[in-house]
Amino acid sequence: MRRAGLLIALASSLCFAFSGPMAKYLGAAGLAPLEAVWIRMAGAGLLLVGILAVARPSALRIPRSRLPFLLAYAMIAVAGVQALFFAAITRLPVGVTLLIEYTSPVVVVLWVRFVRRVRLPRAAFVGAVVAVVGLGIVVEVWSGLALDPVGLLLAFAAMTGCAGYFLLSDSFGDDIDPLGLIAWGLLGAAVALLPISRPWNIPWGAISGTATPEGGHTLPVVGALVWLIVVATAAAYILGVLAIRRLSAAIGSTVASLEVIAGAVVAWILLGEALGPFQIAGGVIVLVGAYLAQRATAALPAPVPVRETGEPAPVG
Repeated sequence: MRRAGLLIALASSLCFAFSGPMAKYLGAAGLAPLEAVWIRMAGAGLLLVGILAVARPSALRIPRSRLPFLLAYAMIAVAGVQALFFAAITRLPVGVTLLIEYTSPVVVVLWVRFVRRVRLPRAAFVGAVVAVVGLGIVVEVWSGLALDPVGLLLAFAAMTGCAGYFLLSDSFGDDIDPLGLIAWGLLGAAVALLPISRPWNIPWGAISGTATPEGGHTLPVVGALVWLIVVATAAAYILGVLAIRRLSAAIGSTVASLEVIAGAVVAWILLGEALGPFQIAGGVIVLVGAYLAQRATAALPAPVPVRETGEPAPVG
């Protein structure tokens, strides 16, 4: 089961790696970040709800008592992370944004220690410090933050939401089907974003053309959009939640951090975005720190799943 979970987590990280590059193509076509996020969430949500309604309708049943959890998942783990990430990559390279986002293990470690009140090995805190040092190198703090400060703020906010994604994906009980959670979470995120994304103003005609981000290759916009919805969203979220349920948030987010490497490679090939020497060196340090922090928390007991009745569900 552990090996299968690791393979699923790896596949999820590879699917997620296309999010930033495909979003850049939508941006080059004239779509605002929130418009691209809304199309992504609505498209993937409708796709999954439609498939489950035909193939597995029981997965779509969410107990009424679990609706607050579903709302939190849709707002934090889906809408918040994606909207902030898409906004950040309009000001920062995809690779740098991913490096910042995947310092989320630091937040996971702090949450486990101070909210769940679980004693952690010293290595967890060492890893967190190492990740922060690496992050300082990535953003070149000695240069007075050479990168766009608003972009950095957005990326850090996405990092916090990413930590929420891992923690929430690890904490729901057997009374919620993971596939149903993802489908309703994506659709709920699209509904939540309606007032600020204003899809009625989206330049839909731009989707029929081609786009060429600065320094990148030319691709059909509809192809980038379909890939973003099907591969980088629907498949990525399904694989990600299934992996975390098998591995725990700590181990799952360790493997998921490979998205940083895969995303940087995809951005380099499609967009011509190459990381500088400080970003590469700092990125290696960030990933080492994240690995140390997550490895130290991997053996900790996960929260006990809760049934609809409020009683602990049996494990195993």
